[in-house]
Amino acid sequence: MKSCRLLLALAVLAGVPVQAADSLSPNVQQLVISIAPTWNSSTGRLQRFERDGASWKAVGEPVRVLYGTKGLAWGRGELGQEQEGLKKIERDKRAPAGLFAIGKIYTYDAALPEGANYPFRTLTKADAWIDDPNNPYYNQHVVVDLNNPPPWFEKQKMRHDDPPHRWLVEIRHNADPPVAGAGSAIFFHIQRGPERTSAGCTVMPKESLISVIRWLRASEDPHYVLLPRAEYLRLWKSWKLPPPEAVSTLLGSAS
Repeated sequence: MKSCRLLLALAVLAGVPVQAADSLSPNVQQLVISIAPTWNSSTGRLQRFERDGASWKAVGEPVRVLYGTKGLAWGRGELGQEQEGLKKIERDKRAPAGLFAIGKIYTYDAALPEGANYPFRTLTKADAWIDDPNNPYYNQHVVVDLNNPPPWFEKQKMRHDDPPHRWLVEIRHNADPPVAGAGSAIFFHIQRGPERTSAGCTVMPKESLISVIRWLRASEDPHYVLLPRAEYLRLWKSWKLPPPEAVSTLLGSAS
């Protein structure tokens, strides 16, 4: 298994497109699931799940979350990009649907909330995340030389002291490798208000995000599933996701 992961990492670093999986990996022990009522819904519910032998166990209570202002579109992750239908593009104000690995946490704090144990980076004045499709570092985290910053840096630098961006939990959409214009900078983060939708991220109340951060463990290979209700019911079996009865509180939710 380690040799397979090494080959996958080398392929990503070389810029070679990684063939999408056909179902959820058995290595995934933590799964965050969010279900929207429809493709055009900008709100839905989210819940955490852990593998319990051959089944899945819900962790905590479902929480209301907000997505992109215009709803969802198929993203580029481990599952979903092969599906027919509307695809996410840059600045479309839609959240990417599909199955995605959960990456690093970016914060302007020196440490994560007490009890958390997950890879993170404390942002400096030199950190940027590129959302310009014409930039060769599109949808990548970049650290620049502040003594000689590139001309694009002012428009691409990451925010500091902005409460909704205190913790950015990376959702690895369009990441392996990035495709210019297919969408960038997708995270879990704190919502700006109870009805304030996002440009494409999944946002939630502060305490809900802290609960997710404290729960995440890199050793459990955490992943995120975001789907409209009808798509979850269509795909759960082939993707090897928790069955409908396990996520009934999400499937029955409305916006």
